[in-house]
Amino acid sequence: MSAFLPVNSILHGDCIELLGSLPENSVDLIFADPPYNLQLRNDLYRPNMTKVDAVNDGWDKFNGFAAYDTFTREWLSASRRVLKESGTIWVIGSYHNIYRVGSILQDLSFWILNDIVWIKNNPMPNFRGVRFTNAHETMIWAQKKQGAKYTFNYKSMKALNDDLQMRSDWNLNLATGKQRVRSNGTKAHSTQKPEALLYRIIMASSNPGDVVLDPFFGSGTTGAVAKKLGRNWIGIEREKKYVRLAQKRINAVQRADEEALHVEKRKQARVPFGTLLENGLLQPGQTLYFAKNGAKAKILSNGHLRCGKLIGSIHGVAKALMENAPANGWDLWFYQDGDGNKIVINELRERLRSNASTFER
Repeated sequence: MSAFLPVNSILHGDCIELLGSLPENSVDLIFADPPYNLQLRNDLYRPNMTKVDAVNDGWDKFNGFAAYDTFTREWLSASRRVLKESGTIWVIGSYHNIYRVGSILQDLSFWILNDIVWIKNNPMPNFRGVRFTNAHETMIWAQKKQGAKYTFNYKSMKALNDDLQMRSDWNLNLATGKQRVRSNGTKAHSTQKPEALLYRIIMASSNPGDVVLDPFFGSGTTGAVAKKLGRNWIGIEREKKYVRLAQKRINAVQRADEEALHVEKRKQARVPFGTLLENGLLQPGQTLYFAKNGAKAKILSNGHLRCGKLIGSIHGVAKALMENAPANGWDLWFYQDGDGNKIVINELRERLRSNASTFER
């Protein structure tokens, strides 16, 4: 694949033409930040009469919705061709275009997995005071083929979110300050996305060594984050000035080392609590001690615990003792060894896992 796929490079030219030149079924992940077709008609000024630096670039202007829909269908079709059967695509947009993009995605047989709302912590105010402040953008995450196996690094997303399941509303700042790429003292690209946004996307839906493609490369945020996270990347950009700017930016990025990149833990051997009884590490009738409130429980021969009137699994009884708060019984129940020391039962599970090949994975 590497002989034909120009990984870790920026292709200069029209994205539809260049996508057509790439091998079919060769890309693992696509992030697309297409023109939004904002349809701006007049300049916008702040109350102090300073001009707002809005998106008025030529690449964002189309001759009506029909022209925009044709463009969208063409680049999405070309993207679908290069995407692997197991691949996914992220498309970001605003209320100006995201509904049209979503409809065309479905028309082309993409299967939508999620829509993610990027809530901007520092949005631009609505200076005219005639609408709500537009404080979010929407991303659609879709797979190429419904039902195909795709990458979703659930554990990594949970870890990034302080071990809580990550939701579909992401509170992230705009690209400002030192992160903003500048040219001659002014911002180099009007729609640069924050690295935090691409960090989540690439971490969530690709693995080290995968190929991440961005058909609207701009200032190169996708490539910079992909390189940092050990992914291969391909950028397509039609503006020569952005090609130079993005390449310089990516050249300065340091790739993380292998230990830091491979973070998804291998699935450990499953050891049911009853296996401790079967192997003589605990005995029916033995007492277990609860970590939180001094409660005691007797081990029953079927692997359940009896604690007063409560009968159930190590997790179920622990949850009841904690008034239905989430509970992992392996960390909350202790047994007493021959010297009178109380030891968490998870140590017995880890002892069995040292010979994990004998247990179900």
